[in-house]
Amino acid sequence: MLAILGVASLVLYVAAAVVGYRFLRAVWASRPSPVVLAGALVGTMLVLGVVSYWVGTARLKRSLDAVVLPRSRAPETYRRFDALTARMSAGTPTLLVARLPVPNAFAVGGFGAAIVVDRRLFGYLSTDEMETLLAHELAHLERRDALVQTLAYTLTQGLVGVVSGVLFPVVVLIGGIARAWALIRGRPEDWSRSWLARTQRTAFRLVALLGLAVTLSVLAYARRREWAADDRAVEVTGKPLALARALRTIERVSTPDMGPLTPLYVHGDDDGPLSNLLSTHPPMDDRVKRLRERARQRQPPGPRRS
Repeated sequence: MLAILGVASLVLYVAAAVVGYRFLRAVWASRPSPVVLAGALVGTMLVLGVVSYWVGTARLKRSLDAVVLPRSRAPETYRRFDALTARMSAGTPTLLVARLPVPNAFAVGGFGAAIVVDRRLFGYLSTDEMETLLAHELAHLERRDALVQTLAYTLTQGLVGVVSGVLFPVVVLIGGIARAWALIRGRPEDWSRSWLARTQRTAFRLVALLGLAVTLSVLAYARRREWAADDRAVEVTGKPLALARALRTIERVSTPDMGPLTPLYVHGDDDGPLSNLLSTHPPMDDRVKRLRERARQRQPPGPRRS
């Protein structure tokens, strides 16, 4: 009985693999030139990434209980904000205030770009510190960091999907043969120890590692954009120490539990190498140390002693 079941199982798996490869062969036979095919795939991924970005930002804006900060309530903040937007190429985003899960700030791109600031920060930060924080968020909008990260993630995930689609028929066939052969031998529990089963697991691991590599690459890019935003804020304001104090203050008054908006915050986790590797932001200690070094470099040399 087990042998009959094994043969039937083998036939089904082989049939599934044959159908899968016939489909791939048909697609390959009717393919356009490699340049056109690559262009179509990349173009599709880019369109999907842009749509995902616009939909995501629109959904985020709807979820926020944010209101426009009246100019009459913060004239000095607006004076500096207007000066920043005049010097930077980020357009004129709306300045919004909200009660966020933790005191923080982040930029939202898309139609009607905005910078959202937790209202408590106006009590925690000085005017200079708020200015540098706004410059940091404007730098993200200036470089369209969120859009670029979304497109990069979509493209790389598309690559993983293509690789998975090509490997799927082989993986199905290998696993099916391993199970069917174990049934034919009358020892169904031994299939997972066969070299075919090990080959199948290796294929799954390779796809998983490719996906992990993609994720880590996107996260590393996000951390580099945070460094760049810090640098741009210092370049525009000339106040590295004010930005360092703002980041320290946000770190002090924030808690680790930030909910679904975590990727948008300037706060970074400093729990260890693994947390740093999986974080969208560099360690706060490293950012502050770098800003203080920038401040020392900007200081004029002292008078020489005779």
